[in-house]
Amino acid sequence: MSEREAMEYDVVVVGAGPAGLATAIHLKQLSAKHGKDFSVCIVEKGSEVGAHILSGAVIDPRGLGELFPDWKSQGAPLNQPVSEDRFMFLSQAGSLRVPDWLLPGCFKNHGNYVASLGNVCRWLATQAEAAGVEIYPGFAAAEVLFTDDGRVRGVATGDMGIGKDGEKTGRYQPGIELHAKYTILAEGCRGNLGKMLESRYKLRGTPQVHGIGLKELWEIRPDKHVPGLVVHTAGWPLPADTYGGSFLYHLENNQVSVGLVVGLDYRNPYLNPFEEFQRYKTHPAIRGFLEGGRRIAYGARAIAAGGLQSLPKLTFPGGALVGDDAGFLNAARIKGSHAAIKSGMLAAQAAHDALAAGRSGDELSSYPDAFRASWLHEELHRTRNFKPWLKKGGLWLGSLMFGIDQVLLRGRAPWTLGHASADHETLEPRTAHQPIEYPKPDGVLTFDRLSSVFVSNTNHEEDQPPHLRILDPAVPAAINLAVYAGPETRYCPAGVYEFVSEGGTPRLQINAQNCVHCKTCDIKDPKQNIQWVVPEGGGGPNYPNM
Repeated sequence: MSEREAMEYDVVVVGAGPAGLATAIHLKQLSAKHGKDFSVCIVEKGSEVGAHILSGAVIDPRGLGELFPDWKSQGAPLNQPVSEDRFMFLSQAGSLRVPDWLLPGCFKNHGNYVASLGNVCRWLATQAEAAGVEIYPGFAAAEVLFTDDGRVRGVATGDMGIGKDGEKTGRYQPGIELHAKYTILAEGCRGNLGKMLESRYKLRGTPQVHGIGLKELWEIRPDKHVPGLVVHTAGWPLPADTYGGSFLYHLENNQVSVGLVVGLDYRNPYLNPFEEFQRYKTHPAIRGFLEGGRRIAYGARAIAAGGLQSLPKLTFPGGALVGDDAGFLNAARIKGSHAAIKSGMLAAQAAHDALAAGRSGDELSSYPDAFRASWLHEELHRTRNFKPWLKKGGLWLGSLMFGIDQVLLRGRAPWTLGHASADHETLEPRTAHQPIEYPKPDGVLTFDRLSSVFVSNTNHEEDQPPHLRILDPAVPAAINLAVYAGPETRYCPAGVYEFVSEGGTPRLQINAQNCVHCKTCDIKDPKQNIQWVVPEGGGGPNYPNM
């Protein structure tokens, strides 16, 4: 008999990001409206709500406005409206600004807000708890529970206090089973449980494609601060055949968020996304904003960039995928929070209707139907060819073709381009490329990975089983190092992986304590030999207002 305690709910939500919080809030709103009292709980692996939230972020308030029409009077932390858009193509020493009249609508941000998504989620959590949602931060959902006939019946949180050797320590506490009539997965990009259910129920047809987003938060000099300024760039430092772009957003209080997104379908095994980000900050069009300021936070996170054609089936027996667990991010707009909120609301409506009808454990088929009839589907359909065009045409031809798609055809092209391969399939052998020499950090404008991890406030309990699992111990040295020059030492933005020599033989060493939970290794490893699973709840980064 299991020693785990079991708790019963109508709906269990995994993840307290914008999608999960919107799901729970809207379900409670609908319950109150119709005189019901459905129980809802959220489990969140971060030490607090917002601890693992990282985004640019320029937020489109459309989703929030549907969830809370009076969000302004209720004090939602969207205080800085966008005041100006700038889009530039960068060369190594120069820049070319695109005139506003040539910019596709997806790159324009009038009516949007520069904000901390972490703080927005903290505010949403207070609204959720006021509505009666139970939120349990510091508890990682580690296992999906199934009925005898194969339906999802909830999740179990991971055991606490298991040592590296797999034995119970003095800290041991068993996980808790959370049983639910419906389970909503809102774990974010490359969710651990979502990935497992995609495989079990064969939810995915077209492969998802991803990027890694690296971000720093800076406090800059007041004379360089332009509240509400939004700057996006493409081009340098990335080569023309590598998808990516940068952002620099002026928040309130003399703060600026600066970052780089690098598509994880890159081919050169010597490319290092973290070093490309550091190099980007040295460009004359960017460094002027940052000089004289100071960096106060750092983080990194994978994003789902495949768009509409990469969405999996959204439902499974007993639950659904929402937000970036499904992949609702609009890569062309560099926005996902509004889509996450909307997807959560659509799933909540379907769950409410099912519960009100006395159903449980079946598929919430009205959720994907409602999505197809929503403005969110229309928005994603309009920009669906963005990532495929940049993949097929590179920076210049791809930008031209997407510009034609958006400006002339208004996103209504009679064709839909697809994604032919997953990100781990695109890496080429080291013999096809030359090593990239990156400049050393100066500790003022540019930094190394370990000092960056320090300002992410990342911490894990050291005596626990590894949450970065190597399926075949021979592969890292025999294939990754020999064929691809050890790409895991470069694509990881936190210095988790390094090759060390033992008696003249290379061995992969994993510094799991540094892991910022970006999931890049799980996505990009060429042999899919690295499996990211949740560590003990509360571990990982502790982002303040990212």
